[in-house]
Amino acid sequence: MTDRDLTRSYSRTQFAAKLRRLADSIETGKAFTIQVAGEKLRIPADATFNVEHERSGDEEELEFQLLWTHSSD
Repeated sequence: MTDRDLTRSYSRTQFAAKLRRLADSIETGKAFTIQVAGEKLRIPADATFNVEHERSGDEEELEFQLLWTHSSD
């Protein structure tokens, strides 16, 4: 598996839909699948969730992060 660092922008409607699907998966304890730039990702139910906040000058950034170890199912 190759390294990857990618940011993808979505419309407000698309982003809200993705967040809803993610929230539903978290609440039900199920894995979450999402496709980003042509690559399908499966985030397991036991992933670690965290929130990161950064501030630099006038800019602020908030990231919702999901961390997991890739498994070869």
